[in-house]
Amino acid sequence: MSGLVHTIQFVFGILGNAASLFLFLVPTYTFKRIIKNKSTEQFSGIPYVMAFFNCLLTAWYGLPFITSNNILVTTINGTGATIELIYVLIFLLYAPNKQKRKMILAIFVLVLVAFAAAAVISVLVFHGKNRELFCGIASTVFSIVMYAAPLSIIRLVITTKSVEYMPFLLSFAAILSCTSWFIYAILGMDPYIGISTGVGLTLGIVQLILYFCYCDKKILNKKTFAVEESQQNMDNGHSNDVNLYLP
Repeated sequence: MSGLVHTIQFVFGILGNAASLFLFLVPTYTFKRIIKNKSTEQFSGIPYVMAFFNCLLTAWYGLPFITSNNILVTTINGTGATIELIYVLIFLLYAPNKQKRKMILAIFVLVLVAFAAAAVISVLVFHGKNRELFCGIASTVFSIVMYAAPLSIIRLVITTKSVEYMPFLLSFAAILSCTSWFIYAILGMDPYIGISTGVGLTLGIVQLILYFCYCDKKILNKKTFAVEESQQNMDNGHSNDVNLYLP
């Protein structure tokens, strides 16, 4: 890789770190809501478990004894793993018992068993390019699974015709992050990062399209609710100023 290409790749790696950190921090709004209401409502905790697992695998893939010149991949995914673990713990605190059981099972199987097995096998069984191949495939597969996790939310959006449980910032941040890392992968000729972020970019665009298709429905539903509430108050002999243009 020439010096100029390496420099450009490094720049996109820095941009990818910034965009990914933004992506990891976007759900803080969701978790503020969960903590405030002391309920996980219809939010799913599985995507955060998947994100935690994926961050561990990708951070492992970026280590110098697996691949070269990918330390930026390790730093941001190590940070992401810490953030996602905090989200998972908060979710476990407020989730119903049924959801807790599913998440605990997912954490045990994915994190404790699958990641430990992948790490041990990669060190003891594979060497050189074969180790990179094994870790790259594992990271790619579970990155795609992580990016596909919001498909359940996409189904919910289509069913309810509401984007309440698919925050705009999350989809937008995913596109920024995947775009930066996709270019980083192309410049570094890394097919593993390129394939996973390419899939993530595609699904992010789909979510953004759905958001713009159904965001007006959310506003319309709020207006309708406000009108009905106002009419009910008038019928009951009460006066109440209702803002019909809620955001």
